[in-house]
Amino acid sequence: MKKLFDELSYEVSKYTTQKYSTSFSLGILALKPSIRPAIYAVYGYVRLADEIVDSFHGYDKEKLLKRLKSETYDALQDGISLNPILHSFQETVRQYDINIHLIDQFLHSMEMDLQKIDYNSELYNEYIYGSAEVVGLMCLQIFTGGDKQQFEKLKPFAMKLGSAFQKVNFLRDLKEDYQVLGRTYFPSLNMAVFDNTVKAQIEKEIEEEFKEALQGIKKLPGSSLFGVYLAYRYYLSLFEKIKKTSSQHILQQRIRIANSQKLLVAFKSYIRYKSAYF
Repeated sequence: MKKLFDELSYEVSKYTTQKYSTSFSLGILALKPSIRPAIYAVYGYVRLADEIVDSFHGYDKEKLLKRLKSETYDALQDGISLNPILHSFQETVRQYDINIHLIDQFLHSMEMDLQKIDYNSELYNEYIYGSAEVVGLMCLQIFTGGDKQQFEKLKPFAMKLGSAFQKVNFLRDLKEDYQVLGRTYFPSLNMAVFDNTVKAQIEKEIEEEFKEALQGIKKLPGSSLFGVYLAYRYYLSLFEKIKKTSSQHILQQRIRIANSQKLLVAFKSYIRYKSAYF
């Protein structure tokens, strides 16, 4: 029965999420059960593309990404894929009427990762839109369940949250992005002069985005509000740790939050959420 394959596909996306991200996995568990599979499907698909451009060294990344892109559009047209992650993703796209433009832009940003780009402000914003903001918008289409008016109202906040998450990732992964992948995303950043002053300027931009995003989180439907708030708190705790870390240390080591600390963040977030203090 195809139902078994459908179930398997969502399970593969779920396992992929759990394998790659403790933070997002815990956040998804705080969502209403009915929308969890769709969010797992989106994360699984995004992770698949990320792994091609970030991890598959020694393979023809451009060829693999082109294959994923072709198989994505085939799956959306046919309504099925033999790749379980693609299958669950195309079902989610169809069920929640996710705009194909968002998928186009995401794949475009993944293609940008395969090029040696000297990022100016315009290209930086273009990359962040496709790699992070559109992912937030895909999730928002699931959260709002077809309510176009609510989607448009919350759209700017979802984009700010996706952007803030991505910029925190940029700071967290600065060492590996530069030394292993040869990437520097921040506009006109000279790694030779990356110091605490430059770092503070980037952090100020991220802080503003977090503040704006929180206002939108408060307006989310009850089915998704706490889950998104929890993901926000996880990233905020990572950001606070990065802020306390010197620029030189960031260039030497990837900053992490221990799982035990994440559980503490989850507990404190729940208390704040229930007390309406957030």
